Amino acid sequence: MPEKHVFEYAVLRVVPRVEREEFLNVGVIVYCPAQGFLKTRYELTGGRLQAFTAELDLDEVRERLSAFERVCAGRKEGGPIGQLPMAARFRWLTANRSTIVQTSAVHPGLCADAAETLDRLFRQLVL
Repeated sequence: MPEKHVFEYAVLRVVPRVEREEFLNVGVIVYCPAQGFLKTRYELTGGRLQAFTAELDLDEVRERLSAFERVCAGRKEGGPIGQLPMAARFRWLTANRSTIVQTSAVHPGLCADAAETLDRLFRQLVL
């Protein structure tokens, strides 16, 4: 049996009108320190998002989600936050915020393969 490692994840949500507290799950972020893994996967479906409000700027949402990818990847492209250690980047990405892109509460689990877990959670929670 493959060795299991602790991982944490949060769901990425688009909240078109923060005051209404309505959201649509669009992605997942997974952090597994034992595997040196911090990645996000997301998909924007304009029709589903436009059902919330026609005023939603999809380009802005894409840019904000792209920032999550850059911070996960680290390096200079991730800006000052991307330079932080992996654990600090995950905590920053999953901190509570009142903006158009938010994360769910962080949930723990065990996995043998963090990349496979990211794909599975994406299918279960987003698609």
